[in-house]
Amino acid sequence: MTTRSPHTVNDVMTTTVVAVGPDARFREVVSAMRQWQASAVPVLDGDGRVTGVVSEADLLPKEELRARGSALADPAELRGEGAKAGGLTARDVMTSPAVTVTASATLPQAARLMARHRVKRLPVVDGSGVLKGIVSRGDLLKVFLRADAELSDEIREEVVDRLFPVTRRSVTVEVDQGTVTLSGAVADPALVPVAERLARSVEGVVDVRCLLTAPVTAPAGAGGREAGRPG
Repeated sequence: MTTRSPHTVNDVMTTTVVAVGPDARFREVVSAMRQWQASAVPVLDGDGRVTGVVSEADLLPKEELRARGSALADPAELRGEGAKAGGLTARDVMTSPAVTVTASATLPQAARLMARHRVKRLPVVDGSGVLKGIVSRGDLLKVFLRADAELSDEIREEVVDRLFPVTRRSVTVEVDQGTVTLSGAVADPALVPVAERLARSVEGVVDVRCLLTAPVTAPAGAGGREAGRPG
C-alpha cells in the first residue's frame, strides 16, 4: 500500500497571475490590482523572473505623502521606507527581494512563510525564479473543502488499516463536515493515541473524536467459552 503524498502548493495555486514590469507606472500598478482584485502583484524582469512584489502596503505611503502635503519639504523625510512615498514606478515602491515559494512546497511550509513574513500571498517560482503561479491564504484553506468520503477513505487506508490490521473491520470511520469519529474495539489500545494523532494530521480534517476501545474480554471463570454460546 502506497502512502499518499501531502498536498503541495502546486495542488492549490492559481496559475493565471497578474504581474507588472519594474518600469510600470504607479497608476498602472494600482489599476492592475483593482482590476484583478489583488492585494499584491509580483514584479517581473524581462525573463519572467520575480524581482519583487508590490503590495497595498507599499502603495499607501503615497497617500500619506499627499495628505501631509508641503509638510514634506525636507528631503530627509523621503529616505528609507519613506522613499516609497515619492516612488513613480513599480521598481521604486516594490519590496525586494520577494518572498517566494516553490510549487513542491507543502501547504504547512507555505503557511509558515506567510506567517513569518506577514504576507497574504506568495509568488510561486521554479528553480530559476521564473513565475509559475501565485498562492494566497484562501488557496491554503481549499484543503478543508475535501469531501467527507475522501477523508474517510484516506483515514481508513492510511491510519486504521496500517495500525490495526487484525481488528480493522471492527473500526468505524465516520466523517461529518470534516469532523472525524473513530469508534470500535482494537487489539492494541496503546496505539489509540497514535491513531488519533495521525487522523488529525490528514489534510482537510477539522477535528477528531476518538472513541476506540480495547476488545471486551470474557469474564473470569467462563472456561474459555465465548460469551452467550452454550458449552
